[in-house]
Amino acid sequence: MSESSSARLSVFKTYKLYVGGKFPRSESGRVYEVTDSKGKWLANAPLSSRKDARDAVVAARKAFGGWSGATAYNRGQILYRVAEMLEGRREQFVREVGEAEGLSKSKAAAVVDAAIDRWVWYAGWTDKIGQIVGGANPVAGPFFNLSTPEPTGVVTVVAPQDSSFLGLVSVIAPVIATGNTAVVIASENAPLPALSLGEVLATSDLPGGVVNILSGKAGEMGPHLASHQDVNAIDLAGADAALAKELEIAAADNLKRVLRPQPVDDWSADPGTVRMTAFLETKTVWHPTGSLGAGGSSY
Repeated sequence: MSESSSARLSVFKTYKLYVGGKFPRSESGRVYEVTDSKGKWLANAPLSSRKDARDAVVAARKAFGGWSGATAYNRGQILYRVAEMLEGRREQFVREVGEAEGLSKSKAAAVVDAAIDRWVWYAGWTDKIGQIVGGANPVAGPFFNLSTPEPTGVVTVVAPQDSSFLGLVSVIAPVIATGNTAVVIASENAPLPALSLGEVLATSDLPGGVVNILSGKAGEMGPHLASHQDVNAIDLAGADAALAKELEIAAADNLKRVLRPQPVDDWSADPGTVRMTAFLETKTVWHPTGSLGAGGSSY
């Protein structure tokens, strides 16, 4: 048999959404072409519809109770498992990030390594963030006064447009590290690393629905998600000024928490705790100490 007749046909990857722990195509049946920095066709990505966005919110709400109720230690273990799974698929992501952002292999590898490290970093914070934003408050009286952080709920994340993977991880990880669930609108022009991340999340012990990833137009899905009554907060990291203003106005309808776009020169820099504390609520509880009056006796 000749060499030419035995050559294999290329197997092109079909990219799908990640919603509720499953991989559906857009219910609309729409796709759009994704190209590299030089205009070369890479794949057809699903063009998500408003129905896809609604389905993602339903999945995120369904997953919220179990995820927010898990121990911080358990959430940290799962985030670390995401890093482990990414390490095993490192070469795939180096290729996809390089094509998406027009980077050399060495620069793309540095981005992927930083993204893996970012998962580990947030994994370490899951059981520590409560120590810096909560604690016992001094009060004048026979009471304990304790403040503890709790997750806000379902968070819509408009992922960065220019950092298809490291920026993406840097906005998803802090949201779920603190017990929230997320509906993510991936970078419109470079969604493939995000859609592949869904495959990693599905095999990393992360419960289905905790992270839901949509590809398509933020200008189309964003307003619907910003006004959705079952979305509690929105991160506008990847929205331009005009879209951010539109989404912030829509978000006011049910008093969502809004994290306005923050200029980031280097996504590999220390992210601090801002993105974790942005989507936490503080619950304060008063409890009697058991003191029985001025005599100081207690029971």
